Amino acid sequence: MSQQQTLTQPETAGNAPTVNTNEFLTFRLGSEEYGIDILKVQEIRGYDAVTQIANSPDFIKGVVNLRGIIVPIIDMRIKFRLGNTDYDQFTVVIILNVSGRVMGIVVDGVSDVISLNMDHVRSTPEFGSVIDTKYIMGLGTVDERMLILVDIEKLMASDDIGLIEQTLN
Repeated sequence: MSQQQTLTQPETAGNAPTVNTNEFLTFRLGSEEYGIDILKVQEIRGYDAVTQIANSPDFIKGVVNLRGIIVPIIDMRIKFRLGNTDYDQFTVVIILNVSGRVMGIVVDGVSDVISLNMDHVRSTPEFGSVIDTKYIMGLGTVDERMLILVDIEKLMASDDIGLIEQTLN
């Protein structure tokens, strides 16, 4: 078998890639495309009515009962200060399992799952104190698209959301 054939064989359980590749679920918020680690995603659902919780921050829309589990729902548009949106048939909730805690995030739409070689990820530019970039893992490029890769665990552990315990890293 030639070396070219070896490199183009489909991956199987015994033929794991040696490059550092991660899979991301991509979603839209406004005109921007974001990505989160696919291993944190439990399921994708349409947007349903939520039960509002008094005195909660505006980005926490409320909670839903998901097969006996009370799940907080966070609107990412509001959290990222992208303005409010009308919920329609394309609005979806991505149910996440982050550090053993189930939560949902409302996004404008889910695009697809992409495998991204970490060589195609650039570090987040520094904006000083003007823009908080600690939740952004980097910027990925696929074809002509740029993805903002969100570290969902850091975001959900942040002081203003606080849905999971912060780990000491």
